[in-house]
Amino acid sequence: MRDLRKYARQTTTRLVLGGLLILFVVGTGLIYLIYGREAAILGTICLVAGLSPLVLIWLALEILDWIVRRANP
Repeated sequence: MRDLRKYARQTTTRLVLGGLLILFVVGTGLIYLIYGREAAILGTICLVAGLSPLVLIWLALEILDWIVRRANP
C-alpha cells in the first residue's frame, strides 16, 4: 500500500525546488547575459529578498505543525 500523502508532499517539494532552481538559474543567467555581472548579483539579492517573506511564513507554519503533532500523539 502506498502512502499518498507522503507522495503528494514529496511531489510538491520537488516542484517547488525545481521552480526555484529555474527561477534563479534562468532568471539570473539572463540578467547576467543581458546586463552583466553586477546586475545579476543585484537580481539575486532582489530574488532572495522577495522570497524571504514566503520562507518566513512557511517556517512559522512548520513550527506550528510540529507543536501540534507533539501535543497530540
